[in-house]
Amino acid sequence: MTKGESGSVVPQEAHRDAAPLQGKVAIVTGAASGLGRASATALARAGARVVVADLDAQGGREVADMVDGHFRACDVSDLDANRALVEFTQERYGGVDIALLNAGVATGCGVGEDFDPARYRRAMGANLDGVVFGTHAVLPAMRARGGGSIVATASLAGLAAVPLDPLYAANKHAVVGLARSLGPALAPQNVRFNAVCPGFAESRIIDHLRDMLAEQGLPVIPAEAVADTVLRIVTGDGTGECWFVQAGREPEPFRFRNVPGPAEPAGL
Repeated sequence: MTKGESGSVVPQEAHRDAAPLQGKVAIVTGAASGLGRASATALARAGARVVVADLDAQGGREVADMVDGHFRACDVSDLDANRALVEFTQERYGGVDIALLNAGVATGCGVGEDFDPARYRRAMGANLDGVVFGTHAVLPAMRARGGGSIVATASLAGLAAVPLDPLYAANKHAVVGLARSLGPALAPQNVRFNAVCPGFAESRIIDHLRDMLAEQGLPVIPAEAVADTVLRIVTGDGTGECWFVQAGREPEPFRFRNVPGPAEPAGL
């Protein structure tokens, strides 16, 4: 891929056939910045035609122009908006093969005196409902294409306890649970469902944490490193996996311990 005169990411003709996602159509939510922007770029470079979805119209259009794709404003916490996004993609490109359900927000409150029901609903709406609604909306389109790949952006907060932000941990744990459960459930339909679980990665979500991260010497993961992992997941063959992305480590599926089974009755 090279950048055209307009700055868009376009394939070199000599390498079209080598692009692993040539002919595929991708939706990326939360694509106006951060992880979504980097992932939309990576998917386009791999040959996919990309629909950029976000509430940030200016940023979203900039990314859509960059990847030679289309922009669609979408509030992922609204089921009908997700359905409209899929319909828009089908009208523009004829179908959907890949969905990166990436849109997310910081929680901004806890469960004590700082609890704010509106902020709680906003976070759950974007971080969890957006994945559930997006999956529901895109499944018929993927079935019509004979299958597809769904990747949800979770977090290391979905793999570990986060005492400083339990509500964020709750919705990200839910996304991890969806990935582990929907992976095998959707496999008979030839639809793969996986999650990517980055640590502190370059995005707007960590804006309120930047000073703390700098003080503690914690590295911020480049958005491109997460995008590369998304591309590995999409071009792979796994399902029900939750790939961690951590600074200084090679990304790979997280290995969960098995839950203990029931004990046999005494004397048997």
